[in-house]
Amino acid sequence: MQTLSLTIYGEPASKANSRRAVRIGGKSMFIKSKKALSYVDMFKQQAPEMIPLEGDVSVSMRIYYASRRPDLDESLILDLLQGVTYINDRQVKEKHIYWGLDKENPRAEIEVKKMGD
Repeated sequence: MQTLSLTIYGEPASKANSRRAVRIGGKSMFIKSKKALSYVDMFKQQAPEMIPLEGDVSVSMRIYYASRRPDLDESLILDLLQGVTYINDRQVKEKHIYWGLDKENPRAEIEVKKMGD
């Protein structure tokens, strides 16, 4: 069974709270929050080059936050994994998400496995 593993260090951002409304030229627009943009940059810098898996995949994540406040939200991470560990997030047929606390070292430990082998 093919497995891809990676760890992204830094406080994971929530996709649910990752957009904010701003008015530009009299029009309302939604843009990503600074925290979400910062996490996207961290992810891109830390993600190793991999050959994305084809076919159905299973994703297991251990997300360690610096405090107990954040809700468990893996949506932004799943979006960022597209093109890195799988081609499209529609390939994800199974997810296991675990919440943890690590004040000194927040991170996301990710394992993606090809299913059906």
